[in-house]
Amino acid sequence: MDWGLKNRLAQIIRPETGRAVMLAVDHGYFLGPISRLEDPRKTITPLIPYADTLMVTRGVLRACIDPQNTKPIVLRVSGGNSIIGKQLSNEGITVAFRDAIRLNVAAVALSIYIGTDHEHQTLVNLSKLVDEGQEYGIPVLAVTAVGKELEKRDARYLSLCCRIAAELGAHIVKTYYCDNFEQVIESCPVPVVIAGGPKLRSDNDALTLAHEAVTRGAVGVDMGRNIWQSSFPIPMIIAIRKIVHENMPLPEALNLFEELKCKSDKKCAKL
Repeated sequence: MDWGLKNRLAQIIRPETGRAVMLAVDHGYFLGPISRLEDPRKTITPLIPYADTLMVTRGVLRACIDPQNTKPIVLRVSGGNSIIGKQLSNEGITVAFRDAIRLNVAAVALSIYIGTDHEHQTLVNLSKLVDEGQEYGIPVLAVTAVGKELEKRDARYLSLCCRIAAELGAHIVKTYYCDNFEQVIESCPVPVVIAGGPKLRSDNDALTLAHEAVTRGAVGVDMGRNIWQSSFPIPMIIAIRKIVHENMPLPEALNLFEELKCKSDKKCAKL
């Protein structure tokens, strides 16, 4: 592995802990202006200091992220679909690799859709991206997307997806947490980060997800909605950071979140 590739991976997975806190804000590429991401700059800017990496599209990067930002960028380079389209899996590569280089990114990311009508094209997309990444020293993150069929998120299916992504050369895999998650980790020879997925029922559920995932072998999280759709996004990302980088036990992380939430809530702080 060349120096540049190693260096970029070290920007994403912090060498001092071997862990990663990625903030996913690329949802607009297929969901449009979803709740709390209507104004990306307003949502993203306060959270940047607490994230190791931002996962974002080139449009939002250019329009909404200050170029003086020094946090590494993982650039979403697949798309061509939407939530109202017939098949969410019908994705292609939408960003030229030369543009990713212009944007000085730490990695590029795309989705693969195993078991769908577009399995082949998304896997070939991954292979082509890995080839180009090797040429320029830029790692590739593969997202094991499942479209609208969330019931597919079991260990057998996710193990299949993650292993195929690794076999095709992905340097990092983003997947979902599931029962028997250790099976997914043991069968994937590259680092795995956990997707937050749709907004969970409570903030406690999101913290529990992060804790369970890293306890069972994930190198970190790539969360979006469960951070910035929280009523208290900064306390949430701080507590997640403590879990990921400091192995904070779940009860302590839940208490920390409540304390930070109270301090940020004017009504609570007056009590």
